Amino acid sequence: MDHLAQGSAPASVGNPLLNISIFAAFVVVTLVVVFQASRATKTAADYYAAGRSFTGAQNGIAISGDYLSAASFLGIAGAIAVTGYDGFLYSVGFLVAWLVALLLVAELLRNTGKYTMGDVLSFRMRQRPVRAAAATSTLVVSFFYLFAQMAGAGALIALLLKIPNTNIVGQGAVIAIVGVLMIVYVLVGGMRGTTWVQIIKAALLLVSTALITLWVLALFGFSLSAVLGQAVSANPVLETAGQTKPLGEKLLGPGLQYGATATAKIDFISLALALVLGTAGLPHILMRFYTVPSAKEARRSVVWAIWLIGIFYLFTLVLGYGAAALVPGGATTIANAPGRTNSAAPLLAYVLGGEVLLGFISAVAFATILAVVAGLTITASASFAHDVYANVIKRGEAPPDSEVRVARITAVVIGVIAIAAGILARNQNIAFLVALAFAVAASANLPTILYTLFWKRFNTTGALWSIYGGLTSCVLLIIFSPAVSGSPTAMLKDVDFHVFPLANPGLVSIPLSFLLGVIGTYVGGRQPVDEAKFAEMEVRSLTGAGSEKATISH
Repeated sequence: MDHLAQGSAPASVGNPLLNISIFAAFVVVTLVVVFQASRATKTAADYYAAGRSFTGAQNGIAISGDYLSAASFLGIAGAIAVTGYDGFLYSVGFLVAWLVALLLVAELLRNTGKYTMGDVLSFRMRQRPVRAAAATSTLVVSFFYLFAQMAGAGALIALLLKIPNTNIVGQGAVIAIVGVLMIVYVLVGGMRGTTWVQIIKAALLLVSTALITLWVLALFGFSLSAVLGQAVSANPVLETAGQTKPLGEKLLGPGLQYGATATAKIDFISLALALVLGTAGLPHILMRFYTVPSAKEARRSVVWAIWLIGIFYLFTLVLGYGAAALVPGGATTIANAPGRTNSAAPLLAYVLGGEVLLGFISAVAFATILAVVAGLTITASASFAHDVYANVIKRGEAPPDSEVRVARITAVVIGVIAIAAGILARNQNIAFLVALAFAVAASANLPTILYTLFWKRFNTTGALWSIYGGLTSCVLLIIFSPAVSGSPTAMLKDVDFHVFPLANPGLVSIPLSFLLGVIGTYVGGRQPVDEAKFAEMEVRSLTGAGSEKATISH
């Protein structure tokens, strides 16, 4: 413990050369894997769905890699370190969400679709308008998620390369490098290469967080109570932005972030609703179900993912409280460090194992960001190429080669947008930003998916009202919320145009989307219901008869 006691407040930590060297080693290894995978990427099924050749276990590990993003590793650990119990609510919400995905979505989507969410939604609807709506929703959700991941890249860079928050050019340059690497993964390896990057990253992330968790617990005699007690005693107050807030025992109970006012409590309900319902509407998670050869393997994928993700989120409890207990200055240092609360896990690694452990954890965090943004990019580009280009513009007559070429061009465009977004979103807590993406996914996608699968009367008008209504209301409420302006933690500091009181709009936009789906269905009730098509979808979704098969033997 002497090393810990002597630690200096790490406003900038580690050896930038060592940090970059370890990260470069990861990039080299994964690029080799991606180039190897590219040799088997010949058809559209290979590029979009990896030939449906991954096992349930492999895909489950890859799903956990896709899902355990920078928000999970950096954002939640920081939120727990600074807000205690309220920060851990993110972990609970993200995990419980998988039950919705397992029970309602995974197997049925795998049986009904081919490459994208648009395949499922348009199965018994008018193809062109529904596919256009599904692609629009996919692109917006992916953008919000990319926003969060690139913000994580900026936070990490600020801490590790000793680039101050005020140096927008320096941070922007390195965010651009992350974006370029992401584009290379997608262009070269397609879904197969991206999946192997996810598997490698998930293994690294789970091993490294397990190591830190055991290390922290070992310092306190493997007593979680002792860790919590030290976190309480080391953090009597939180000093940030010229304000002093009492902590202490409040770290162990609800209310630090979501209990101060009635609005804050309603905000928590809104956040919880978005987290629990959002996963089943995330396009990059839904697309992963198409990479396995059968519905049985899709179900196995989710079971594997639940176990791995659940174990990881238990680790975040120790990471967050461990950082509050062991980092010199505790929550105050973490809240004021470059990268803000997103720096908690790297700072804890530095206090425990010095520059070497910090370098390794930083490389894992970079790998986490790279892998997730690659998954998001291939999903968004596939949706545009398959749904908009091939089925809306070309009316289903596009050659597969041209479809894949358009997907690759789209990936480059999305990468450029992601880089710009990352520079704008620097210093935001990424768990919070991802919660906004979940709200958009739950508002725009989930009601339409459920109605399509389970309600015979649901029609094209209902689908369009639900998607566009949920998407528009959610995005507008975010724009006019305290998340964007009018609060100390807002993205835009110097303006205030917020009129909606909740930071997360899920409580309003999700029920509204369900309601609009019903209203739109009755408004468009003159459209005849294709009962034969619904019966076919029902049989196919429940039995797998006629579903897409693997194109490559495993």
